[in-house]
Amino acid sequence: SLYLAAAGVGRLTLVDEERVEESNLNRQVLHWTRDLGRGKAESAAEKLRELNPGVRVEVVGERLTEENAGRILRGDAVVDGLDNYGTRYLVNSFCVRRGIPFVHAAVEGLVGQLLTVVPGKGPCLRCVIPEPPPPKPLFPVLGPTPGVMGCLQAMEVIKLLTGLGRPMVGRLLLFEGKGMTFEEVEVERNPRCPVCGGGSGRRGPSRKK
Repeated sequence: SLYLAAAGVGRLTLVDEERVEESNLNRQVLHWTRDLGRGKAESAAEKLRELNPGVRVEVVGERLTEENAGRILRGDAVVDGLDNYGTRYLVNSFCVRRGIPFVHAAVEGLVGQLLTVVPGKGPCLRCVIPEPPPPKPLFPVLGPTPGVMGCLQAMEVIKLLTGLGRPMVGRLLLFEGKGMTFEEVEVERNPRCPVCGGGSGRRGPSRKK
């Protein structure tokens, strides 16, 4: 949201029901020490309004659910800043039904992934990741990792809004911070996908040659 506000995107809606905790400060750079205990959405909105008063920032301090998704998920694109696949799948399904582009990113430790979903033009998130990854031992997220992925998401949104460049539709971008490498994996729409296809089924990504 920081780079989108700086770029002059006219309207942003921030959705988060949580409050700022000290453990957030290493990576969620819109929150400062003075914000501890505040709602995350309102804390972030305050900084974005200071950065660019011309941007309209709406705050939704609620947990996203099936019941409120229709009221909350609006606009020209939805950006995934989530920390669980259950809600990611909810957002993915809703965006596919409504025809709203969805820019997904996820991080773990020193690695991150990014995929842009444009309904009708490529695979959705469930095509690429049919089921949530198995749980792993908790490894702290290093602050720069979500920063890298968040910047890439902002770039994708700007490309979608302006028509510039080639969004990551049908291409899964993998970032590995330890070796500072990026890898692109071609992914296809699954005709049996329960969200954007005709049924249930699995299909894994195919490696780009």
